[in-house]
Amino acid sequence: MDFFKKLQLIDKSKENIVITVVSGKNINSKLLLSNGETIYTNNEMLNWDEIIKAVPHNNKSRLIIVGNDKVYIEFLRQSYNVVVCGAGHVSIPVIRMCKLLDLPVTVIDDRITFADNALNAGADRVICEPFDKALEEIRSDNGTFFVIVTRGHRYDQICLQKIIHKENAYVGMIGSRLRVAKVLDYLEEQGIDREKLNKVYTPIGLKIGAETPAEIAVSIMAQIVEVKNKKIGSSTYSDELMECILGEKYKGIPKAMVTIVSRKGSAPREVGTKMAVLKDGTMVGTIGGGCVEADLRHHALLCMDNNESKLVQSDMTGMDSEEEGMVCGGVLDLFIEPLVNSEAGMKIKVVSMKCRAKER
Repeated sequence: MDFFKKLQLIDKSKENIVITVVSGKNINSKLLLSNGETIYTNNEMLNWDEIIKAVPHNNKSRLIIVGNDKVYIEFLRQSYNVVVCGAGHVSIPVIRMCKLLDLPVTVIDDRITFADNALNAGADRVICEPFDKALEEIRSDNGTFFVIVTRGHRYDQICLQKIIHKENAYVGMIGSRLRVAKVLDYLEEQGIDREKLNKVYTPIGLKIGAETPAEIAVSIMAQIVEVKNKKIGSSTYSDELMECILGEKYKGIPKAMVTIVSRKGSAPREVGTKMAVLKDGTMVGTIGGGCVEADLRHHALLCMDNNESKLVQSDMTGMDSEEEGMVCGGVLDLFIEPLVNSEAGMKIKVVSMKCRAKER
């Protein structure tokens, strides 16, 4: 479990890559890189340099071939957070949607009543101070989304002037085109590079004809989700999965992890999707449901019994799937690794599965 303990401690604002050999004599050999630095490996004898040279430059998780081995390159999704400047009528539904999307949210407002409203709406952190002072306290990174929805363009201008120099994933500012143009022109006159200003999403939100505060909040959050999800092919070890592996609830129960390492066609889940299978049959997480998971549970139990890893293929394109009314088709390659004594070398076994799912 040393790998998962290291994984739990890494700086999620950095570029983190997990490399796993999924075939051959070095199966289950792992390397964890953080901004190019080796944080963990369970096989120091392996020529990792050759594999690192083959890592794709587009940050897209994928299965590659290095020499005679299949290797899964996994770009880890970074952590995200939202900072909302202003706690008015639009901010409240934004806060609530952030909570639904598991996005930690900080709210800034200099009015105590409005700050209390933000706290009651579920904000993780509320700063009741002048905007310029509060923003000096905010530590941001390339996973921070800034939402500027204050009560007036003077405050918008103060916020943007502070935020524009901070590292971020997104900056959005509310306002009419005329009001926005005045703010941007003024800041350019103050010496801020126009190219930086042009990257601000303003007027904020997707164009969905939003009118009410709730509708505007929907357009804002939809735009944030769109920007966030453009980072293709990244994956994550969810809190639920990490708790299953390292927490007390399932401590002592043998378990295996299943990861989608390749996908062709319209399979229901993306590369990098994971679930854990426990010896008692419990499954934590999902890779698509239906017969796929039922078959994988069987193979995962065998992996635990035999203490070996498998690269399995699930084919959802055949007639069997069609006759059962399965909506999604496609072919998945999945890597199953026992998490008890998983650091030892294991022998590869390839299994083909025909899916007869009745549901996605």
